[in-house]
Amino acid sequence: MTHDMSEKQRKIFGVVAIVVFAAVSVLFIVFAGKPIIEFASEPEQFRAWVREYGVWGMLGFVGMVFLQTFFAFIPGEPFELVAGYAFGSIPGLLLCIAGEVLGSIAVFAFVRYFGMKVVEIFFSKEKIRELKFLKETEKRDVIFFLIFMLPGTPKDLLCYFAGLVDMKWRTWLIICSVGRIPSVITSTLGGNAMNQQNYGVAVLVFGVTLALSGAGLLIYKTICRRRSEKVQEENENERREN
Repeated sequence: MTHDMSEKQRKIFGVVAIVVFAAVSVLFIVFAGKPIIEFASEPEQFRAWVREYGVWGMLGFVGMVFLQTFFAFIPGEPFELVAGYAFGSIPGLLLCIAGEVLGSIAVFAFVRYFGMKVVEIFFSKEKIRELKFLKETEKRDVIFFLIFMLPGTPKDLLCYFAGLVDMKWRTWLIICSVGRIPSVITSTLGGNAMNQQNYGVAVLVFGVTLALSGAGLLIYKTICRRRSEKVQEENENERREN
């Protein structure tokens, strides 16, 4: 009886927590999401703010990136660009990675505890199903890492999906830190070039980034389609054998 009550209480707690999380997400969109994006989209204003608050400004920026990663509907590109503009290419990269890794760990833990219902707050079932093959492939972690490395892939979705699979914490830490570097460094390089008024370099960087993102997204779609087809074929063969 005690076990039944505790299980019932656990389910009630889970439902309440998900409802609260959804409500907080909506409130964050209304009252904080838009102002943060607008602030991050004003590089001169942001750099002045960083200079005024020094180290606290850097920590505040890491906190903004953490929130952007945790609340998946906030785009990350403005933060990465302004990081390069305000801090420089490498310092901006490191600050972005710090915030994104902390956010990715929080997402991983949150989804690991509450499950699919949390993921569905931000992503449609169709998008989630695209990654279903990652649960069933033997080389899941390697493929996950390669997809994460590609610019243009939906890293917010991948962060939330990672919590649904039996991936080790150590593996996820490597993926969500090292795997983000190619995408982030292109943005911080572009932001730094704008700060230095090297507009030709900035245009070149953004052009290359756009091309890489387009190629990365195409590769991602191709991998998802082929792996899904392979999994379906294997399941079909297994059913025929039985």
